[in-house]
Amino acid sequence: MEKKLNFYFDKDGDILDISIGKPREALSEEVGDDFFVRKDPKTGKVIGFMILNFEKRFKKHKTEVLPIEGIFKLVKKST
Repeated sequence: MEKKLNFYFDKDGDILDISIGKPREALSEEVGDDFFVRKDPKTGKVIGFMILNFEKRFKKHKTEVLPIEGIFKLVKKST
């Protein structure tokens, strides 16, 4: 089932949160330096990602490889 990615940036906390589908309660697991995978507590499926120190890390490195892989599809909006 395809779901939309929802992005939320907390500038004060310098946190980027990406939810697959609607944001919901999750268990977080750190899989890289300041990079967390958010999982559904019942199924264990990945439902989002969180990057701490987002602006700080990209001012320093400009690009970075994250430990995730995905399949993306372009969807045209209907008018």
